[in-house]
Amino acid sequence: MTDRRRAIALATRGFMPAEEGEALWDAAVSASAAVPDAALVEIGSYCGRSTVWLGDAAERSGRTLFAIDHHRGSEENQAGWEHHDPDVVDERTGRMDTLPFLRRTVHEAGLEETVVAVVGASPTVARHWRAPSALVFVDGGHGEEPARLDYAGWAPHVALDGTLAIHDVFPDPADGGRPPYEQVYLPALESGEFEETSATGSLRVLRRVRPPVTPT
Repeated sequence: MTDRRRAIALATRGFMPAEEGEALWDAAVSASAAVPDAALVEIGSYCGRSTVWLGDAAERSGRTLFAIDHHRGSEENQAGWEHHDPDVVDERTGRMDTLPFLRRTVHEAGLEETVVAVVGASPTVARHWRAPSALVFVDGGHGEEPARLDYAGWAPHVALDGTLAIHDVFPDPADGGRPPYEQVYLPALESGEFEETSATGSLRVLRRVRPPVTPT
């Protein structure tokens, strides 16, 4: 990624360290090479920090990145919680609205031809999604139910040899919240459909090695 885009990513509100962003970029480029003609999907864009890394990889690979978020903030982003940022609250509604920040980030990074913002709840979009994806990056709500629904809704859309990337995976409870570990990472490995290919900080990258099991 160019120095300019990297600087934009790092200056954008968000929670992804640089080394994890670089690892995510590598995973997206590799996934695009492994699965021809399939798009990339990001679950949880917030203000666009990880979107820049993924968007750059998508552009380089001639793919499209669908950035999915309802832009009202996850539970942990709401007022009174550790990761609340009052600057992203719309004063007219009193609710969080990170969509304008995402659009500004994508514009500044020159990725408007590559990144498609999909505004909606992850489970709702997943129910209507039909295309296999080269990469699905799960970084949505970190509560138990949102994480469980993200895995259930999106893991089946990862193409064979494609990649499931998961952020904020903390095997040690002392390091952070458990739902991405317990509701996404462990079920993916226990399914036998995925195997881990890399770990960088809290980012885990898994490759689909078996097709999803179709309920009978």
